[in-house]
Amino acid sequence: MALQSMTGFARREGTSGRYRWAWELRSVNGKGLDLRLRLPPGVDRLETDIRRLIAEQFARGNLQASLSLSADESRFEAVLNQQALSAVMAVREQLAGVIDPAPLKLDTLLSIRGIVEFRETEEGEEAAAARDADIMAGLEGALYDLRTMRQHEGRALGQVLLGHVETIETLTATVERDPSRSPSEIASRLVAQVAVLLDGASGLDRERLHAEVALLATKADLREEIDRLKGHIAAARELLAKGGPVGRKLDFLAQEFNRESNTICSKSNSAAVTTAGIDLKVVIDQFREQVQNLE
Repeated sequence: MALQSMTGFARREGTSGRYRWAWELRSVNGKGLDLRLRLPPGVDRLETDIRRLIAEQFARGNLQASLSLSADESRFEAVLNQQALSAVMAVREQLAGVIDPAPLKLDTLLSIRGIVEFRETEEGEEAAAARDADIMAGLEGALYDLRTMRQHEGRALGQVLLGHVETIETLTATVERDPSRSPSEIASRLVAQVAVLLDGASGLDRERLHAEVALLATKADLREEIDRLKGHIAAARELLAKGGPVGRKLDFLAQEFNRESNTICSKSNSAAVTTAGIDLKVVIDQFREQVQNLE
């Protein structure tokens, strides 16, 4: 699967009968899939299918989907209020001996409020179903465009992240090759420090002191941190090659990278290792910042 960023935009529009529709999709970073819909009245029945379709395409991102719908022309029909007409006719009969019993004209009836109502013609079920199908097909097209844009940015992000991983690997190798890490170098440095402590201090327990020195030498070794960094580097490359929604896993690796770099800096006994450790922290922060954009 391809990597995807969580940033993108897409728009699709079209017509269905006398209606014109337009979809706009916007996506930004998010911890999960947060979907916000803006649907016009009369299309609410499609909400469940819309949410299902979007959830099938994306795993993460704050996504806003807006649908606009307008009719090219309005169609009206006249509806006769039979009850109101019957009431008017009944009054006319009651007043037959009082007023002129001339026949009622159409314009007179139309002038009486409530006799005839004009309202927009309701579409039949087949026309409404065809319109809904066109709207959903438009959504599928917009989702395809959005996914394509997110994948394009995802490929670019993948190259940036691979570059950061290569830098992490290079700095890890720098720490591993530093002469200060060799057992002989650690031992000679500690021996010199012990000699200073023992000079003129006859009361010190030499055996206990040597035991403490051995423990310090063990703690000063960076082998475990280097091995873990190498493992994280391999895992990051595997995830980037695998693709798909791997952003959360890469974010976890970024935290582990940072943990190891902190330990290296705290254990460092040379300026070169400290410098490499600080550089590691910088590139790891850059790595994690870019991972936040990845699905």
